[in-house]
Amino acid sequence: MLSLSRHIHSPEIPHYLGWLNYWSAAAAKAIGFPDPAHDAELQTRARRTASGGWVVRLTDEPLDYDNPAHLDTLLRVYERFPEIGGRAAP
Repeated sequence: MLSLSRHIHSPEIPHYLGWLNYWSAAAAKAIGFPDPAHDAELQTRARRTASGGWVVRLTDEPLDYDNPAHLDTLLRVYERFPEIGGRAAP
């Protein structure tokens, strides 16, 4: 379950995932992205910005909540980054 934004104690932590995500350099550092051992698949759909942030697309097409593969991807990414949505222990 995602926490309310007021329960996320760091302004760098994203509140939720979307199909397209922008993670500043500080946000990427706070959630541990990229980790070559864990993020190879995500990195195939990510690009680094000039400022050191990342634009990360979760799936090739826009998220479709009726598509089991998209839901699986969303679940895996939330599991990979428990900080997103304030689900990690403080």
